[in-house]
Amino acid sequence: MRTGVLPIMFDEKFITTAIKRSAETAIDRRRLLSMAGIAGVGAAAALVTSAGPAAAENSDTATPAAGAPSDASILNFALNLEYLEAEFYLRSTTGIGLPDSLTTGTGTRGNVTGGRAVQFKTAAIRKFAQEIASDEKQHVAFLRSALGSAAVSRPAISLDASFTAAAVAAGLIAKGQTFDPYANELNFLFAAFIFEDVGVTAYKGAAPFIANKTYLSAAAGILAVEAYHAGIIRTTLYAEGIETPTVYASVQKISDARDSLDGRSDDDQGIGTAAVSNLVPTDANSIAFGRTPDQVLNVVYLNSEQVRSGGFFPAGVNGPINTSGDFDYDGD
Repeated sequence: MRTGVLPIMFDEKFITTAIKRSAETAIDRRRLLSMAGIAGVGAAAALVTSAGPAAAENSDTATPAAGAPSDASILNFALNLEYLEAEFYLRSTTGIGLPDSLTTGTGTRGNVTGGRAVQFKTAAIRKFAQEIASDEKQHVAFLRSALGSAAVSRPAISLDASFTAAAVAAGLIAKGQTFDPYANELNFLFAAFIFEDVGVTAYKGAAPFIANKTYLSAAAGILAVEAYHAGIIRTTLYAEGIETPTVYASVQKISDARDSLDGRSDDDQGIGTAAVSNLVPTDANSIAFGRTPDQVLNVVYLNSEQVRSGGFFPAGVNGPINTSGDFDYDGD
């Protein structure tokens, strides 16, 4: 069902719409055409002309606040996260990560440590894991196409030591022990739970910073897919808990660990208990919460302080949005 997504998204109709909705400079419009891979000065000129001088006047694009990150910076931040998810799911389902052609770009390209195929015993879990892996690979391809030559390369990613550090921080294992997310289906689901909820909150938190509504619409579409993924993982873990009640407490520990990293607020939620499920984490108004980019980095760096690397990104992420927030409170 996803065959041909990129050509459809970046046909001339899409680009014309993007230009008409953009109040950015002529240079930005030419860059947008370049991203789409439309060849020839004549084609570019025709599309720019079709947008007309009223494009800025009738724009749906909000003016970004002074000092706000650019749309490209936000999309590159998202691309770093998609690299992480794609590498995890692809290696878990196939034993092989992203092809080299989808890992190049600006910044330092890093290697991936860890990751291997999980020996799935349950057909349903294997099949949805494969589907998620395909989705995440497509997200990487889509964002890279949207960013063109501005796309960042895949940073160094840890898929081994980072999971152990996260499991120790959550209290799933004791210091000195090792957590292997590829050892069995349940460990895989715990690892996936770490990523999926963070991905949803990341896109929710970044949305207010995206000025161009065409890009915002694309980001909203990815957010919806990530939310579907998170729902699958949460529901499957809840079902596992029916047979193994300790699952509920383990998931809650992971949730509490994420909450301890990203500030004073208590927003992150587990999946509930045997008595009451909590498959959809929302606030009192049944609205999902978001994390700012620096809060997201606190979680994936596994550090509540202001740092530029750690955890799943041992050398940091690529791009200008690369520093976590300072949430190392002393308790007063």
